[in-house]
Amino acid sequence: MKSVSGGSGGAVEATAPLAPLRGALRREGVVGRLLEDERFLGAVLLAPTVTLLLLFIAYPFAKGIWLSLTSTTVGNPGDFVGLRNFYKVFADTIFKQAAYNTFVYTAITTVFKLALGMWLALLLNRHFRGKRLVRASMLLPFIIPTVLSTFAWKWMFDPTFSVINWALFRLDLITGRINWLGDPDLAMISIIIVNVWRGVPFYAISLLAGLQTISPELEEAAAIDGARPWKRFWYVTWPLLLPVTMVVVLFSVIQTFADFQLVYVLTEGGPANATHLFATYAYQIGVRTGLLSEGAAISLAIFPILFLVVLLQLFYIRRVETR
Repeated sequence: MKSVSGGSGGAVEATAPLAPLRGALRREGVVGRLLEDERFLGAVLLAPTVTLLLLFIAYPFAKGIWLSLTSTTVGNPGDFVGLRNFYKVFADTIFKQAAYNTFVYTAITTVFKLALGMWLALLLNRHFRGKRLVRASMLLPFIIPTVLSTFAWKWMFDPTFSVINWALFRLDLITGRINWLGDPDLAMISIIIVNVWRGVPFYAISLLAGLQTISPELEEAAAIDGARPWKRFWYVTWPLLLPVTMVVVLFSVIQTFADFQLVYVLTEGGPANATHLFATYAYQIGVRTGLLSEGAAISLAIFPILFLVVLLQLFYIRRVETR
């Protein structure tokens, strides 16, 4: 810095090097004020998530709607045909079978997963030796990759090498081989069993988390008043656990309704289309046969049903929470 010789000219010359610093401080002040603005900060933090949602959910969904309204096939962009694909799909007997299978599959598995998950959650909410080990091992069906665990189940259901058939034969419960995945009724039962096995840990851990938010003093007070265990659960625990239960059921119904990997690995929708669900039939039509527009129409047929189910459950959850 040059020396100040006096007078106003010297003062200007001394303060000139401070101008960039003041500009930097001014810019930092602007950024600081913007970051202190909750609206601006919220928009900045949400931007990455919104971008991902637009790229991987909104765009594929819009593209699927457009495909369902055209005659697009693999290698052919097709033309606009309106709702013709939907008319064709709703007249398809296999689609009707897939819709029926999806409802039955979702309803039965949800009931069993809720019942077994609740039982496990109540059991794990108690104090016993090895409780942490049991909690950790219970998560194994949920954390193992679906395809890997389903291949193991496929081997267990194999008519020749089935360990289930071997155990039943040793117990003198059967005299011949059971083709679990080759019989239409048994195939549906088999995929239901595997889905329940895989989904119970999710229910158990989620409901256990809800149980641990309930004060034990409430049950102790009910026990002092002479309430039996079942009445303590029904009149004390269940009403307090109901909001958590409804959220868990909501997520489970959505996942089960759109299930693909498990069914595709076990049966690929067979035998004779007996285990096709919405997702597996859409894949077979859209990808395997190359009819992209019809496959998109089948996939979109799930949307109004799921939307209605979600609305009803959300309405019920809000009603329960405002009691």
